[in-house]
Amino acid sequence: MTEEIFRQDSYSRSCEATVVRVDDNGIILDRTVFYPEGGGQLGDTGVLRAANGREVLIVNTHKDRESGASLHAPAEGSVPFLVGEIVTAEIDWERRYRLMRMHTCLHLLCAVIDGGVTGGSVGTDKGRLDFNLPDTSLDKNAITSSLNDLIAADYPLTASWIDDAELDASPNLVRTMSVKPPSGQGRVRVIDIAGVDIQPCGGTHVRSTGEVGPVRIGKIENKGRQNRRINVYFDDGT
Repeated sequence: MTEEIFRQDSYSRSCEATVVRVDDNGIILDRTVFYPEGGGQLGDTGVLRAANGREVLIVNTHKDRESGASLHAPAEGSVPFLVGEIVTAEIDWERRYRLMRMHTCLHLLCAVIDGGVTGGSVGTDKGRLDFNLPDTSLDKNAITSSLNDLIAADYPLTASWIDDAELDASPNLVRTMSVKPPSGQGRVRVIDIAGVDIQPCGGTHVRSTGEVGPVRIGKIENKGRQNRRINVYFDDGT
């Protein structure tokens, strides 16, 4: 398995790593700062750089189905590294930071909306969550105001780990209805926005809600009898 540095420190932008596998699907390193696509969040992009300066552009990162390791997908036509080579793995930080901000914003949205989450996605410019909300009227202006109040309050975020038994004993922690947190690995990562929201999550987040910046609610869509899709956009001119 790849050592996932981003699980402990979302702000790590680069690391030195050893190439352990190369095939047609991509490159596996012994450690990485690249987040693999999952949980609705896009996989990281960036570059792998050898000691001689040769670079391989990484256009996506996802989990290898067989090993579960992070698989770094190189740009088409790239000359692959050799197993055993030492490289510097460096993410596209501007892109990652926007994903961190939006992912944290969606956790705040869970605090504003009282309903089970049926789906979602985290993008660099917008995000969205689908909620199980039968017969519920939603006011996007009110939601926008509530979200921005939570952001401006600058609540700190902390990450911790609980074991599978603790998760089973606290089913209220799980907001997602269609996808459950991965269990069976011994422990599950939990993101806690102090006094606001707490739930299992493996994604990357900012240190405090103030870093999210102003947001606005876009279209609220009816995606089924009980499914309401709430779209969120950054509203800071970036």
